[in-house]
Amino acid sequence: MPTSRSPRSSGPAGRSSGPSGGRGARDAPGDSLSPELRRAVEHAGYYPALVADVVAVALGGEEARAHLVHQETTFDGEEVRRHVTVVVLTPTRLVVAHADDGTDLVEEGAGAPRSHAAAASTEAVPLSQVRSVVLSHVVQRPDRYRGGDPAAELTVTIGWGSVQRLDLEPATCADPQCDADHGYSGALSSDDVVLRVSAAADGADAVARALRFAAVLSAATAGSRPA
Repeated sequence: MPTSRSPRSSGPAGRSSGPSGGRGARDAPGDSLSPELRRAVEHAGYYPALVADVVAVALGGEEARAHLVHQETTFDGEEVRRHVTVVVLTPTRLVVAHADDGTDLVEEGAGAPRSHAAAASTEAVPLSQVRSVVLSHVVQRPDRYRGGDPAAELTVTIGWGSVQRLDLEPATCADPQCDADHGYSGALSSDDVVLRVSAAADGADAVARALRFAAVLSAATAGSRPA
């Protein structure tokens, strides 16, 4: 469930008025989330009641040991789309939720304007199936870098084999004068979730949170992979 695949929609995303979506207090799956995770979902601001509910259902009552919530805005011509990804580490699983604008329009009634739908999906992956946790650090002025300095940008890539990417390029040989066709060579990589966090766009605290989550996830999966 890669984050880069987002349905096209020209409608703006909205903010819920509260945990119950503005429809009055009631029990909801999202009420079971830990206060820290709920605050992170609400801070992202993308339909927090919906996102909290789908995450809680996917957790199934398991403890959330660590989490990372990342809201992103993308631009495509005149279209502006927002979407949010929530990654939660439990004692046994990695739960990933993604919500964004749907492509369908909802009819509210005769004479009422049409509103855009939202789509939310979740995936729960056993920790034993997480194959890789890749971190890409970007620092400004590396000549002035000192130990512990924050990164300007961090990309967290988590793979468990659901999505495979194959990068191909023409193969070459050691002879620089050779013009024979050597076919292609390539690399197969797994990148089911890719989250790019920037200090300039998201704030230095967001980069630090992403780094802490990735460190916890790496430690949790270190001994869970089959030999």
